[in-house]
Amino acid sequence: MFPVSHIFTLAAALVAATLMSAAHAQFDTVKMLIPANPAGGWDQTGRNLAQAMQQAGAVKTVNFENKGGAGGTIGLAQFVNSSKGDGNAVMIGGFVMVGAIALNNPPVKLSQVTPIARLTSEYLALVVPASSPFKTLADLTAAMKANPGAVAIAGGSAGGTDHMVAGIMAGLAGVEANKVNYVAFAGGGDAINAILGSQVAAGISGVGEFAEQIKAGKVRALAVTSPTKVNGIPTFKEQGMDLEFGNWRGIFAAPDITTAQRDALVAMVKKSVDAPHWKATLDKMGWTAVPLYGDEYKAAIVTETARAEKIIDLLGLKKK
Repeated sequence: MFPVSHIFTLAAALVAATLMSAAHAQFDTVKMLIPANPAGGWDQTGRNLAQAMQQAGAVKTVNFENKGGAGGTIGLAQFVNSSKGDGNAVMIGGFVMVGAIALNNPPVKLSQVTPIARLTSEYLALVVPASSPFKTLADLTAAMKANPGAVAIAGGSAGGTDHMVAGIMAGLAGVEANKVNYVAFAGGGDAINAILGSQVAAGISGVGEFAEQIKAGKVRALAVTSPTKVNGIPTFKEQGMDLEFGNWRGIFAAPDITTAQRDALVAMVKKSVDAPHWKATLDKMGWTAVPLYGDEYKAAIVTETARAEKIIDLLGLKKK
């Protein structure tokens, strides 16, 4: 008969072995819902993360589904309703979704899904078509002040970070936020096409989403929401506007999964973001790593929700 102390030692070893096995387990298939149209920031984040997962040996296959609209809340509703208890289902999201929920108060909330990891933060750029008469931020804001309705600004869904930045910029320029002619798109690709086609006067989105167009000279970047220049783009602050804003993105799991399922997904993501592919992606896209996992990520979302609700109220954007 084993002594009691040996039984406890054996049990502890088995638990440790189980945890280690979970941390190094490979998922055969992960189903990734991207609650936005292709080519935008969430799509870029999800697909680059999937490549990092596969190159790190954390996942064999990733199946994607794009479901855009309403700041990601249409995709969120689908995810909540169809993925309960599924330990292989994940969804990309971020502060844009937090803002959309604060704005529209939909029946689905981020509290219904399982936070896995905050991944990146990205600063936003204000751009105009290359042929635009607006050469500087001052040119654009002067036109907005003279006739807000005549200066259409493209961005992501209503209430998201792009919309918030447009409203804050307008307020600092002396224009009421609710008078901004903001044109919301379900995906970054649609917004970029509107800017390139001069269907709008300007656009706001993540620096990475505009990187190719800026490099090709198809758009001109007037300002960035970072504390210092990014790729030579002047900041709002150095041009006299006290505007600094970061847009974070992360990954969530399905409702009602077990703690073991959540921990396995956290381990999968940690392994993937430590891989060379992900680190190269951060450099290429101009994203900043801001990792938070599990319960810490969950607590941060509560704080960010309160922040978004405050900004929406201050800007008069909340629907009555």
